[in-house]
Amino acid sequence: MNIIFMENPIDPLRLSHFGSLEFMARQVVEGFITGLHKSPFHGFSVEFAEHRLYNRGESIRHIDWKLFGRTEKLFVKRYEEETNLRCQIVIDHSGSMYFPLKSDINPDEPNKITFSAYAAASLMELMRRQRDAIGLSLFHNQLDTHTRSRSSSVHHKHLLSLLSRLLDPEQSLSSGTTAAAAALHHVAELTHQRSLVIIFSDMLDDNDQQDDLFHALRHLRYNKHEVVLFHVLDLPFEERLDFDNRPYRFIDMETKESIKLNPVEHQQIYHNLMKKRKNEMMLRCGQYRIDYVEADIRKGFNDVLMTYLLKRSKLY
Repeated sequence: MNIIFMENPIDPLRLSHFGSLEFMARQVVEGFITGLHKSPFHGFSVEFAEHRLYNRGESIRHIDWKLFGRTEKLFVKRYEEETNLRCQIVIDHSGSMYFPLKSDINPDEPNKITFSAYAAASLMELMRRQRDAIGLSLFHNQLDTHTRSRSSSVHHKHLLSLLSRLLDPEQSLSSGTTAAAAALHHVAELTHQRSLVIIFSDMLDDNDQQDDLFHALRHLRYNKHEVVLFHVLDLPFEERLDFDNRPYRFIDMETKESIKLNPVEHQQIYHNLMKKRKNEMMLRCGQYRIDYVEADIRKGFNDVLMTYLLKRSKLY
């Protein structure tokens, strides 16, 4: 099969470079080559794990003779394998992720999909350096792209090509509504167990779908995946409704419905609702042991990623 790569608009000079930082798995992972991360399989590999009683007839190579001298009992040292990581990066490319729309007046205006694509490309580069395997899933009203995790250079270029397509402004016209819950259920089933799943989404499903969304996140954890959620928002506008005191026409980027109002008149009520929604998201993520990362696009993907990776390196 021939893979055709489109011209790659992702500027490699804009990607984050993390120096000596590494992305270590918090939990054990099932890999297929020796690498950085803890494996659930015990062998005689790198790092001491525990002692177990010696069984008659097996090799005496790993008997702890110092412990025998103290206890007069034979114990064998068990070691924990270290392995590489399978990482699945999941990106929401529904209509709302293209907010704010880029314009001819200010083409460098950051939007959520650009933030997510560059953050994902930066993490891919970091994991490629670690020899980890990476897959990519893209969804809007369904899971429309899902690649298995691989570590080859050809696969890495293919993923960058898929990310590049998200940056096409025309994509915002056809991306449609969000169905994050259904997509995440599919990702949970299609992704190899004990993988690291990194999600970039504004999580703007319908309010009546919130419970379904939390069930999908719990499904990922039930399948033994480690999950990191980057909650991508344009914080001043989407959480605080920080607009001038005058009438605006607001257009839903997914349904194209519109409404005209003065945002200042509704600012406090709107802010309270969005804050409640975010607090519920943070609470559920805490219950499911999911890393929740507030990703304000105004801070830039480099600062958001660096802050998270530094915090993670101290914790794990």
